[in-house]
Amino acid sequence: MIRRKLFEPEHEMFRDTVRKWAEAEVYPHSEQFRRDGMISREVWKSAGAQGFLAMYADEAYGGLGLDDFRMDMILTEELSARENGFYLPLHNRIVGPYIHKFGTEAQKARFMPGIVSGETVLAIAMTEPDTGSDLAAVRTKAEDKGDHWLLNGSKTYISNGILAGLVVVAARTGEGRHDIGLFLVPDGTEGFTRGRKLDKIGMKTQDTSELHFKDVKLPRDAVLGDPKGGFGMMMHNLAEERLVGSVQFVAHAQRAFDITLDFIQERRAFGRPIGTFQNSRFAMAALKTKIDAAWAFVDHCAGEHLDGNLTGDLAAQSKLLTSEVEGEVVDTCVQLHGGAGFMEEYEIARMYCSARVSRIYAGSSEIMKEIIGRGLGLGERG
Repeated sequence: MIRRKLFEPEHEMFRDTVRKWAEAEVYPHSEQFRRDGMISREVWKSAGAQGFLAMYADEAYGGLGLDDFRMDMILTEELSARENGFYLPLHNRIVGPYIHKFGTEAQKARFMPGIVSGETVLAIAMTEPDTGSDLAAVRTKAEDKGDHWLLNGSKTYISNGILAGLVVVAARTGEGRHDIGLFLVPDGTEGFTRGRKLDKIGMKTQDTSELHFKDVKLPRDAVLGDPKGGFGMMMHNLAEERLVGSVQFVAHAQRAFDITLDFIQERRAFGRPIGTFQNSRFAMAALKTKIDAAWAFVDHCAGEHLDGNLTGDLAAQSKLLTSEVEGEVVDTCVQLHGGAGFMEEYEIARMYCSARVSRIYAGSSEIMKEIIGRGLGLGERG
C-alpha cells in the first residue's frame, strides 16, 4: 500500500488494537452472521466495551470526548476490508452525529449512553419506496398536534433496520419543499413496526429492512432541532457520509487486490503460477496504481475534513472515484480468479456482490456527476 502521511503513531497503535479485536471477535463469526443476516448484538456490545462507538460523545455519557475522524477511518478500513458487513460507520459517523451535534442535553442524556455502549444500535430512515436520492421529496409526514407529533409513512432499504434501538426518521413537517424534520423514534414505540428483512445480493451480514410508522404519537421533544431544519442537517452531514463511504470502498478494493495477489501466485496453469503471465502482471499493475491514487485522494479529502474545508463537491468527487475504482478492482479480481471467482465459497465472489451497491447508495454515481458538474457552472439554464 502507498505510504500514507495522514496518521500519527497513536493512530497506528489504535489500528493494531482494532485489528486484533476484529480477528478475535468479528471475523470468526462471519459465517454465522451471514446465516443470521445480521451482526450479533454481542459484537455491538463488545465494540462498545472497547470504546469504539461514538468516541466523540462526552465523557458524561460514557464516551471518550475524542472527535478525531482518523480514528473512525481506521475502524472503517479494518472492518470494511473483509466481507463481513459490520457497518459500524453508519452508527458512528452517519447517524450518531445528528444526536451529538443537534440533540438537546435531555436527548443526549437519554440516548447517548446506550449509543456508546452498543446497547442502542442506530439507524436513519430517509429512503422511501418512491424516493431515493431526492431527499426533498419524502412523503412520510409528521403533523404538529399541539402537545405531540403524529408520524405516518413508510421507509425502505434501511440499514440496521432490524437491530436498531433508535431510528432517526426524516419526515415532512410543512408545505415547503425543504420543510423536513428529523424525529427520534425508539424501538417499542407504539405504531412503529418493522417490515421485511430485505434479501440483498451482497452485504449479507448487514441487516436491511422496511420500516412502517402508523399514527405514531411522539412527544414534542422527539424532534432534533428545528422541525423544519432537517433538510439542512442532512445536507450538512452528507459530505462526511460520502467520505466515510470512500474510505470503505478503497479498503474493500485493497482487500480484493491483496487476496487476488496471493491467489495468482499460488494457482497454476500450464505449469506455472498464473501471476507470471503478462496479462496478470499488467492487470495487477493497473489496479495497484488506481488503488494507490484513490488512497491518496481519500487522505487528501480527510485532511480537508479535519481542517473544516471538505466541500460537498469534493466529497462527491471522492465518492464517485472510489466507488468506481472499487467496482473495477473487484471485477478484474474475479476474472483473475477464473471459475473460482464465481464460487460463493471464495471471498472475492462475495466481495463482488457487495461492491455493486457502492455506486448506488449515499448518492448514485450519476448524482455525484451532477453535483460535480453543477459545481463547474454547468447546470441547466432556463
